[in-house]
Amino acid sequence: MAWFWKKKEGEERAKKVQIAEGLWLKCDSCKEIVYRAEVDRAGRVCPRCGYPLRISARERIGSLADEGSFEERDAGLASRDPLEFKDTKKYTDRIKAAKQATGLEEAVLAGTARIGGHPVVLAAFEFGFLGGSMGSVVGEKLTRAIELALQKRIPLVIVSASGGARMQEGILSLMQMAKTAAALHRLGEERVPYISLLTDPTTGGVTASFAMLGDIVMAEPRALIGFAGPRVIAETIRQPLPEGFQRSEFLLQHGQLDLVVERRELRETLRRILAFFGGPPSQPAP
Repeated sequence: MAWFWKKKEGEERAKKVQIAEGLWLKCDSCKEIVYRAEVDRAGRVCPRCGYPLRISARERIGSLADEGSFEERDAGLASRDPLEFKDTKKYTDRIKAAKQATGLEEAVLAGTARIGGHPVVLAAFEFGFLGGSMGSVVGEKLTRAIELALQKRIPLVIVSASGGARMQEGILSLMQMAKTAAALHRLGEERVPYISLLTDPTTGGVTASFAMLGDIVMAEPRALIGFAGPRVIAETIRQPLPEGFQRSEFLLQHGQLDLVVERRELRETLRRILAFFGGPPSQPAP
């Protein structure tokens, strides 16, 4: 077989097949290439293995809340750079890029909504915004959401998807763990329900604070949930970890979760939980 050849006169080159971008995607779990339209029809779930792919905060709220019922609160809160932090990039540049990529001011979207006709305060993390990390503004927005639920005496639902505390804000980020936990303590004293939904991934300081403090703690299938990563834990204890360690099914078996719910069943499951806590809806669901 010749390495080089000269094109003969009149010979036409084979036409390159053009494949439209974005039609296919690779599942993070089974690694299969799947048709995007098929995934979208299944609610952003892999049709091959059933793994729930990551979705944006707005998509999450759209899948859980009654249509047109969500009203955003504290949308104008935005991060500053108190430590003038810089690693390979300036923190301010990272924030600017995250805003452009997600269309959000911060890594959490919060407001009031209805689920099956039941009024709730609903907050959802945007993992695309710096890994859903919890800085001072995220902690403030969550605390205000908790206080709003307390003021209105309606259930609180928080959907977590986060890598944990935001390193660029140092101790100011770590303080949000205590701040949100203290606010939830006041909510619990007033017997206002709090439902925590954990999605892939929920790790670090988020897991170590408000995410695991719900009256009901539920998760999507196969979500990574933990404080430190499995590699760090394995190196620390110098022992192999059990199969499925830090996945939602493993945590359910060991009493850390109350429910593991398929994505297509989440809205109805939340409706039934809210009905149990609060009785019939204040207005019919659309």
